[in-house]
Amino acid sequence: QVQLVESGGGLVQAGGSLRLSCAASGRTISHYAISWFRQAPGKEREFVAGISWSAVNTYCADSVKDRFTISRDNTKNTVYLQMNSLKPEDTAVYYCAARYTSYSENFYHTKTDFDSWGQGTQVTVSS
Repeated sequence: QVQLVESGGGLVQAGGSLRLSCAASGRTISHYAISWFRQAPGKEREFVAGISWSAVNTYCADSVKDRFTISRDNTKNTVYLQMNSLKPEDTAVYYCAARYTSYSENFYHTKTDFDSWGQGTQVTVSS
């Protein structure tokens, strides 16, 4: 099973940018679809963005589309989430999750689809 560690969170003003990293260890992520989720206080954990292991397919939730970009570097065993034009409503703990798959073009967006989760990184956007 792959282990995941998120980093890059912090406090930023509205309109600012952050880049989150999801570093994997234990196994290569070459055959893992990776997604980002977030959870705000008192709310359910929600899907943010997903990427297939081939990186051919990516998808972002409507709430972040045109502002967030997911990418991966399999040689570094790392997935990234570039977040631009941040809003106070983006404040949450951000988690990455991995699912082993033999389908190079699949990505996943349901929490129960995933085998491994990181511990999360806090993102706070001030108004």
